[in-house]
This record gives sequence, structure tokens and C-alpha cells, in this order.
Amino acid sequence: METTDKNSILVVDDEASNHVFLANLLSPVYTVYAATNGRSAVKIARDVIPDLILLDIVMPEMDGYKVLAELNSFEETRDIPVIIVSGLSSAEDEKKGLASNAVDYISKPFDAEIVKLRIRNQIKIVNQMREIVRLSTTDQLTGVPNRRGFDNQMEREWARMIREKFPMSVLMLDVDKFKNYNDTYGHQQGDVVLQMVAKTMTQSYLRSTDYGARWGGEEFITILPNTNMEGAIDVAERVRTNIENLSIPLPNGETTRVTVSIGVNTVTPTTGDPIDEFIECSDNALYSAKQTGRNRVVHCKNM
Repeated sequence: METTDKNSILVVDDEASNHVFLANLLSPVYTVYAATNGRSAVKIARDVIPDLILLDIVMPEMDGYKVLAELNSFEETRDIPVIIVSGLSSAEDEKKGLASNAVDYISKPFDAEIVKLRIRNQIKIVNQMREIVRLSTTDQLTGVPNRRGFDNQMEREWARMIREKFPMSVLMLDVDKFKNYNDTYGHQQGDVVLQMVAKTMTQSYLRSTDYGARWGGEEFITILPNTNMEGAIDVAERVRTNIENLSIPLPNGETTRVTVSIGVNTVTPTTGDPIDEFIECSDNALYSAKQTGRNRVVHCKNM
């Protein structure tokens, strides 16, 4: 599969000559990062999340097996494929490396064509798996993430907010009187509304970390990491206003409009706090927004 951006590879080796060789070999096709010891390798891997790691085994202080163990201990790096590149070439060494969750084993001295082919094969697998995940976590109608994508992102951000002790907000959005709209204009036109609402919602965000998904039906949900109550209400009002101002085209050339109601909740999570209750409160706030006139934002604290 072809990608528009270069895939990235982290080369971990304490020999400068190996870095030069691999960088010259790989940089025309891939973005190459370099680490000369195990500790910096783990740090770089966590910072940049490369698509593949080429890892030497024999290094001072922290050998390749310890690097593998550390990478496996962090959620963000445990799934990065690792190819061991080592001067240890016995069958036992290869078995030990593969048993440590490495996906392949290349012996030194390097054969340039073998290195390129094995890396190409692993990158192909990475890209194929990434596409499978993208398709399985994307809502096919609107193009935004689906419920599964939301759940995955929510778990990651919830854990991050707990670690960093930052507030998190969530917006629960529902298209007002959507059934009436469908009954009046038909389900195909209703699909157009959902597509335009989803696009406008995500275009209203100001940060790349804000994450919107289709919750189901005419409901959408947004994760706002590191966002307090005031900031969340600002985002919700911007989303609500932008959707209210949409001119939605009809097949006959006329246009229609829709509004949305939004429920907001904010919390600084701690270990053991249930995500379900956090989302449920935003849903209750959404219900309150519906009951008090629609086309409005209601925060849990203001109910």
C-alpha cells in the first residue's frame, strides 16, 4: 500500500558506522531516527512512535533485550514491530530474539538488499494493519470515527489525564428534531445533514487533540483533553453556532437549516473513576438542553 507520508524507522546501535550505513540505505524511502544506546532508544520511541525499530542486541549498560522489555511495558510502544540487527548469529541467539517479541532477526554483517527487503515487508504489514484499524474505527457515512474509535481514544486520553492530572471534557451532541427532518425530506437528505454536522463539528475544533466521533444515529460526541469547564463550553458554543449557520442544500436548489443541543461534562479524573459515569452526566445534560428549548449548551454543573 502506498502512503503519502514517509514511514519512520528508529535505528538503535552503538556503532556509528552502522548508523551511517543504515541511514544512507534507508533515508531515500523512510524517515530515519537514530539512538546510540538503549535508554535514548526508549525515549525516542515514546516521543516519535516510529513505524519500525531496528535494534542491536549488544550495547553497553542496557542491551537490546532490556530495550525490548521496556518497549513492551509501555502501551504506546508495545505494538511497534522490532527487527533485531545483531552480530550474534547463532540459532539460539535468533530464537531468543524472536521469543522476546521481535518480528524478525537480521545478522551482521549487513546484506543491503536483504535489509531493504525485510524492512519493506514489515512496513507493508504495518500499513495494512493501520488501514484495517482505520476502516474498523471509522463511521462509513460521515467519515468521522465511530463508537469503537471513540472508545479506544477515550481510554487512552482518560489514562493520560490521570497521569498528568489534567481536566478532561466531553461534549454530547444531538441533532434537534431529526426524525421530523427525515419524515419531511427523506432519509437520503437526513444522511446529508449528518455528514454536514459531522464535518462542521470537527472543523470547529482549534486543536489536533480534540476528537469527535459518531456516537450513534444523530448523536455525536467529542473528547476535549486538558480542557476545563469554561473552555469546553466555548468549544460547544462554537460547534452549536457553526451548525446553526449551515445552509443545507436540497435537491430542488432550496436550502434548509438544523440546530443541535449539546451536553457538556468536565472532570479531572483519578484512578478508579468510571468513564461511564462521566459520559452519562454529559448525556443527562444533553437531555436537559432538549427539555429546556433545544439549540443550546448545558453543562452538568449548571443543571
